[in-house]
Amino acid sequence: MKGILGRKLGMTQVFAADGSVVPVTVVEATPNVVLQVKTADNDGYEAVQLGFADKREKLANKPAIGHAKKANTGPKRFIREISGSQSLEVGGEVKVDVFAEGEFVDVTGISKGKGTAGAIKRWGFQRGKMTHGSKYHRGNGSLATIRDANRVPKGKKMHGRLGSETITVQNLEVVKVDAERNVLLIKGSVPGARNSYLKIRSSVKK
Repeated sequence: MKGILGRKLGMTQVFAADGSVVPVTVVEATPNVVLQVKTADNDGYEAVQLGFADKREKLANKPAIGHAKKANTGPKRFIREISGSQSLEVGGEVKVDVFAEGEFVDVTGISKGKGTAGAIKRWGFQRGKMTHGSKYHRGNGSLATIRDANRVPKGKKMHGRLGSETITVQNLEVVKVDAERNVLLIKGSVPGARNSYLKIRSSVKK
């Protein structure tokens, strides 16, 4: 299992060898620092903890500063774990060339927050007729059940907060790896707004 942390810059398009246009997401992934290596003997599982994007010490607390100093680096803004055993040491670096063109990856990020939304926009419900004075257009519909009309069942799809959730998009192809600019071009769209942080790891299904 390979992985790297990066920042979404936006989307663009490139031309394939056959002349077709391929939409890609541009991800900036400057060298990640290995902050900790977890083993089955000490931690009960195997993983590598990576840090991305420097943070001023003034903005970090003492535990974060001390944890980063063990890897001879400064505190990081974005820290995530990549599961699986890897031949990495604390203080080492992971660069974009860990992936190659044509590989498939899973990308995890936080989706755009869209605030409070109605049931139609949030869950894709179908609205009622807009004619003949039905007075029912974009409502939720019946909330209770026949068995118990005095309570709303748990998990009922209603209006509420839309977006700002951790989402993983699987089986995305790496179109290009630019080691000089520390950039990955990934086919298709990934969750998150511009400048949001992403975790990119090897695909579990490919």
